[in-house]
Amino acid sequence: MSSSVNREQLGVAGRQGEDVRSDLWVSVELLDAGQLEMAINSRVETYFGDAIRQQIEEVLTELGTRGARVTIEDAGALPFVVGARLETAVRRAGWEPKAHWLPEATLTQAPSTAADRLRRSRLYLPGNEPKFFINAGLHQPDAIILDLEDSVSPDQKDAARLVVRNALRAVDFAGAERMVRINQLPLGLADLEEIVPQAPDLILIPKVESPEQVREVDEVISRLQADAGMERDLWLMPILESALGIEKAFEIGRASPRVVALTLGLEDYAADLGVPKSVEGEESLYARTRVVNAARASGLQAIDSVYGNVDDTAGLSRWGQRSRALGFQGMGCLHPRQITVIHEAYQPTGAEIEKALRIVAAFEEAEAKGLSVVSLGSKMIDPPVVKQALRLVEQAKQLGLTTDGEETEAES
Repeated sequence: MSSSVNREQLGVAGRQGEDVRSDLWVSVELLDAGQLEMAINSRVETYFGDAIRQQIEEVLTELGTRGARVTIEDAGALPFVVGARLETAVRRAGWEPKAHWLPEATLTQAPSTAADRLRRSRLYLPGNEPKFFINAGLHQPDAIILDLEDSVSPDQKDAARLVVRNALRAVDFAGAERMVRINQLPLGLADLEEIVPQAPDLILIPKVESPEQVREVDEVISRLQADAGMERDLWLMPILESALGIEKAFEIGRASPRVVALTLGLEDYAADLGVPKSVEGEESLYARTRVVNAARASGLQAIDSVYGNVDDTAGLSRWGQRSRALGFQGMGCLHPRQITVIHEAYQPTGAEIEKALRIVAAFEEAEAKGLSVVSLGSKMIDPPVVKQALRLVEQAKQLGLTTDGEETEAES
C-alpha cells in the first residue's frame, strides 16, 4: 500500500528488550486519512494477537487519528498498557486527540476512603513501570502510590501520566488506598487533568512550601470533579521537603479540608540543609517532630518518610519503632519486603493494648456511675490519657488484635 508520510509525524512510546515484561514498544507514523497499517510482534501472538489488533483499531478510532502505520513489539502488555502506550505515541507524533481511549471500568467503584483510615505503609510504584502494578495489592500495603514524580524521568512524564490514568480504571489493588504522587507544581496540574476523573483516593503533592500551593491543587480538583459530575472525597497529603516547607507545616496542614495527613521527604530536606542524610536521622529530628506536632495540632495524621536501604530490615525496624514513638502513624516504603516490617513496627504491643483496655473499662465504668473522675486503682486518669487509650483500642480492633473489648494475641 502506498502512503505519504511526514517523517516528523513519528511517535514512539514504551519499552523494548529481552528483559521487558508486561509492557510494549510502539511506533506510530501518521498517514493520510483512512490508511491503517499494522506490524505486530508479540510474545503472546498465539493467544492475544487478534485482540491486540482489534484494540489498536479501537484506540485509533477513539483518538480520531486520520490514518497511521503502527509497529508494535509486545512483551505481554495488558490492554490498559496497550492503550496508554499507543495514545502516547499518537500524541508524540503530533496528533491532538479529540477524545481519550479509556479501558472499560470493570472494577466495582469502592466508596471513598475514610479520612482517618490506617496508613501504616504506602508502597511506591514507578508510574512508568506497569509491570509492578499487577501484583502490588497481593503484598497487602495499606496504600499504593502510583508515582509520577521522582521515579519518572522528565522525558517520560507524559507516558507515565497515561499509564497511571488507565491503571486507576483497570487494576485491582486488593483494597489498598490508591494514591497518586503528582509532579511538582505547575506540572502537577497537568497530571490532575488526567488523574482526577479516574477517582483516585488521595493525591500526594510534592515539595510543598506554602498553603497557596495546596489551595491551588484543591481548586483544580474541585473544578475537575464538578465537570465530571463526581461526588467523591479526594484527599490530599502534602509532602514537606525543604526547610521552608517544614516551617510552614501548620499553615499547610490547615490549607484545605481535603488534607488528611502531612508527610516529609528526607532526602530533599537533607539536601536543602546542606548536610548528608544519616542512617539514624539526627539531622532530620527537628523536621520530623515539627511535622508530628503540626499534624496533631491540625487534627491530621503524621506520616514518616521512606527508609532508603531496602536490604536493611533490622535498621528499618528500629526506624519504624522510633518513628511510632515520635508520634508518626505510618511511613512510605520502596519495596514490598518492607511492608511486613513496617506493619510490625507500628503495631501496638500486647502490653499497650492491655493497659489501654483497662483504662477504657475504667472510663466506661465511671461514665455508667455518673462520675466525672476516672481512676484506675489508686491512680487518677486524665482525659487526654483516656482519649489516647480509646484511639489505641480502636486501632487494635482495626488490626484484629482485639475485638469487643477483649484482647487477643498480640506481639509483646
